[in-house]
Amino acid sequence: MDGTSGLAGRRCKPCEGGAPPLDPGEIAGLMPALHPDWQLVDEGRCLRRDFAFTGFNRTIGFVNAVAWIAGTEGHHPGLEVGYRNCVVSWRTHAIGGLSENDFICAAKVDRLLGDP
Repeated sequence: MDGTSGLAGRRCKPCEGGAPPLDPGEIAGLMPALHPDWQLVDEGRCLRRDFAFTGFNRTIGFVNAVAWIAGTEGHHPGLEVGYRNCVVSWRTHAIGGLSENDFICAAKVDRLLGDP
């Protein structure tokens, strides 16, 4: 498996504080598996993507689906919700950067929308 389907098929692992965040090379290796709209922000310590919808009900449906993923995986995003948009941010606070869990969850969000 490769791409989003490979990451989306994985499960998050419990993350302990003190584990190192992914290094820039590891992050660069995982980014192509996500939709190109995902951006690295906060000096590479956070994944962020803006999603646009046709109205509030679709936005909230998406938010609820992301919440289900987060609850199932035990890994929770930052969400900024507007009338026709939602910004999803993934980071692993316990390690102060990105972990594979962030990429797994981002790939699962991509799969919600059928994004490669």
